Amino acid sequence: MPVQVVFRCDICGATPDRTVRGALERSLRELGFGEYLDIEPGRWLLWLGGGPLGRRRYACPEHRGELTADVREHYGTIAGHPWKRPPYPTTLRSADTERAIRAGGLAARSRWALG
Repeated sequence: MPVQVVFRCDICGATPDRTVRGALERSLRELGFGEYLDIEPGRWLLWLGGGPLGRRRYACPEHRGELTADVREHYGTIAGHPWKRPPYPTTLRSADTERAIRAGGLAARSRWALG
């Protein structure tokens, strides 16, 4: 069954245009923890939380500052990740992350789980 992921700005609820949505869909395969990513084109901002740093969060170009302020307020005392300053990378992909993905790094269930 075909599905379409719906992305919205966490601040105002705006939705991206088709080209930005494609870039956001590709960002779903990013393996990161506590990182900001610039999504080009369109200047959207993605927060790759994880664990104690919360969920993934998205901001349109007009609300990038509000997203970083909110992330810093809520998670800034837990770790230093929220305090990273721009410029932010556009991807975290490397040969190591590609190898991790091929080994099942994005699988819903660990390949090494018991049972």
